[in-house]
Amino acid sequence: MAADTKPAYSIRDIPAGVWALGFVSMLMDISSEMIHALLPIYLVTVLGASMVTVGVIEGIAEATASIVKIFSGALSDWLGKRKWLAAIGYGLAALTRPVFPLAPTIAWLVAARFVDRIGKGIRGAPRDALVADFTPAHLRGAGFGLRQSLDTIGAFTGPLLAIALMWWTADNFKAVFWFAVIPAFLALALIVFAVREPDRPKELRAVRNPISLTEIKNLGAAYWWVVAVASVFTLARFSEAFLVLRAQNVGLPIMLVPAVLVLMNVVYAVAAYPAGVISDRINRTAVLACGILLLVAADIALALLPSVAGVALGVVLWGLHMGLTQGLLAALVADTAPAELRGTAYGFFNLLGGLAMLAASIIAGALWDITGPQGTFLAGAGFALVALAGLLMARGKIGGKAAARE
Repeated sequence: MAADTKPAYSIRDIPAGVWALGFVSMLMDISSEMIHALLPIYLVTVLGASMVTVGVIEGIAEATASIVKIFSGALSDWLGKRKWLAAIGYGLAALTRPVFPLAPTIAWLVAARFVDRIGKGIRGAPRDALVADFTPAHLRGAGFGLRQSLDTIGAFTGPLLAIALMWWTADNFKAVFWFAVIPAFLALALIVFAVREPDRPKELRAVRNPISLTEIKNLGAAYWWVVAVASVFTLARFSEAFLVLRAQNVGLPIMLVPAVLVLMNVVYAVAAYPAGVISDRINRTAVLACGILLLVAADIALALLPSVAGVALGVVLWGLHMGLTQGLLAALVADTAPAELRGTAYGFFNLLGGLAMLAASIIAGALWDITGPQGTFLAGAGFALVALAGLLMARGKIGGKAAARE
């Protein structure tokens, strides 16, 4: 459908299923971030864990989630059903929540974190494929942008609630962990009772082995271009922990350092839905290119403006780039992948993105040790420019494929 003939629409036109999945994501993120904001401190100060232990727990957790995503996405394509796989993932996460306040030893917390990440891995690809299934092609950017905005609201609401509850309970970690149980089970109830899976179109072919070489080829060249660009781009946007480290490096008081992530996520949440709407009305790759340029600007500010104001500018630009890229990349996967292989497509997309994020954070940490923060952020800008070059090379292929599917 040509850009000048795309129909106008309002936020009310976005399907109810997308809204429901957005609120499910928001509630689970509130629960997760209430725990994750405090868990490293709890492990070290209450249970006496070493920093190495904290790193191992987080590494195992994230690696587990990345590996599971590919299998859950493929399974959703093979079954032709996605809702209950996503619900199982949210259910596993909810069931782990009471373990955090009850855990008598570090081993229990490791097990709970492991199962929680398995749940995240199970739900991720089927949920994104379900958003694509719900959303008409002309609303796809807005649908993914809305879900991303609601998810990101949870990402900054959770730490704020944790801070408030720690103050209210006089630093009672276990009480805060118990409060985190509530939004997790609300998220589970919402996906079970408020999300109705759309009927599978009769014209879609059955998929016997979604991760076979034949089906991987059937994903198409345009899809793999999207994955390649996204993976290189992920090398440029390493862990937000480095934003926190930069803020501390320029002299921001420790008690105010968490505000860095709150600011970034507020900007991210505000930008994601409008970016999706704009991408539906004009061209997704053009908006994505603007988002990559914003990351370059953020990196330059963080590298060359060593002050609290400079870091604040860099963090705002970082949040804007997230808003203009993350939902759009998910929409481009739906644009370019065959509908019957969407779960598999999101599985590979998330797996390779997770591996790229791991590599990016290792590279960023090594550069920080060798060259300082300037080298880290300038290298991020360089990777972003490489991703932009790849996007411009693939623009015709991605755009043509998307138009054909619409």
